[in-house]
Amino acid sequence: MNLRNKTVISLPKVVGKGYRDFWKFKGRYRVCKGSRASKKSKTTALWFITNMMKYPGANLLVVRKVYRTLKDSCFTELQWAISRLQVKSYWEVKESPLEMTYKPTGQKIYFRGLDDPLKVTSITVKTGYLCWAWIEEAYEITNESDFNMLDESIRGAIPEETGLFKQITITFNPWNEKHWLKKRFFDNPDDETLAMTTNYTCNEWLDESDLKVFETMKKNNPKRYKVAGLGDWGIIDGLVYENWEEKVFDIEELQQLTHIRSAFGLDFGYTNDPTALFCGFIDQTNKTIWVFDELYQKGMSNEKIAERIIKLGYAKERIRADSAEPKSIDRLYSLGLSHIREAQKGKDSISHGIDFIQDYHIIIHPKCVNFITEISNYTWDTDSRTGKRLNKPVDDFNHLMDAMRYALEDFSMGETFSFQ
Repeated sequence: MNLRNKTVISLPKVVGKGYRDFWKFKGRYRVCKGSRASKKSKTTALWFITNMMKYPGANLLVVRKVYRTLKDSCFTELQWAISRLQVKSYWEVKESPLEMTYKPTGQKIYFRGLDDPLKVTSITVKTGYLCWAWIEEAYEITNESDFNMLDESIRGAIPEETGLFKQITITFNPWNEKHWLKKRFFDNPDDETLAMTTNYTCNEWLDESDLKVFETMKKNNPKRYKVAGLGDWGIIDGLVYENWEEKVFDIEELQQLTHIRSAFGLDFGYTNDPTALFCGFIDQTNKTIWVFDELYQKGMSNEKIAERIIKLGYAKERIRADSAEPKSIDRLYSLGLSHIREAQKGKDSISHGIDFIQDYHIIIHPKCVNFITEISNYTWDTDSRTGKRLNKPVDDFNHLMDAMRYALEDFSMGETFSFQ
């Protein structure tokens, strides 16, 4: 390929400010926790595309806990970076399986999920060396041993004359101060670790409406602002649900049990909040709720919601949906979700639903990363004046939590029936 016709790009103008140390660091671990809109993911994507083209022997492994979440996150961010750097003609992008190739040299960007560990540890490259890895939304990785497995896969000697270096980049939102990421990388970082915090104030491309979101948050929800606005660690105190565990289980095997009933709930969202679909089984005899699947995405029209639910294979299931949007429920019904109906709600429905669920043991399949994030951050509210705990949850991390309550209404209020 002819590379002589080059376009000159000013990286400072493309990348922006706030990430000088991040851009230059060459130690083993480059860890960045940040608030929403801190441009950490976009900066990371720009760094990798720029440096893949700079270092002919470099290959990249991009990882999230669950493979299926990569396409709408890291894969999309790297495509954006390729476009922003005006180098689309030099890259081949494939979606099945997810893969990117730098055409002039054959260097590759691989995408893997920790839900298939064998594929993570068995990567071999044809050109150069597998020297870089990017773990996005690293808070999803609840077991440090999973990270250690990935860390050990970035191994092998690299000739000094290549100028290459081994590095794992870790980006995440700091929802929980008790996460192993804090102790390992932030509490006592060594010379091989860059541990940094960024927030929306370093993002010069936010407009007035974007900034207003954070100013409103700062005024109305200062506790939330410290985490989602400033990137501080979230302090988790007063969890609504502590009766849960993350565990792999056989979904098909559970479906065969006659005393198991399935339950589906849908909470609507669009611009600021995600549409959330809860998919679970309930065993009333043994007081167990099994969470086996989820849908969690912003910006979904009713048509897109129906399309995704049908594609997931749940079109014929009985789905309890948020009664605040009857027009959306009617539209979804007409689009093929023939058993969707509105949740009953009513006075004290939240506390009643929570009381019912607290009597059960909740087992969550590891692929339900958004459910795990919500349930581990869903807390009781407190009185701002007295500091006393209130008998209502904070209006945050509650989309799948609400969807779960809707799904289980028929059991918590009686009138149980089979969804098989």
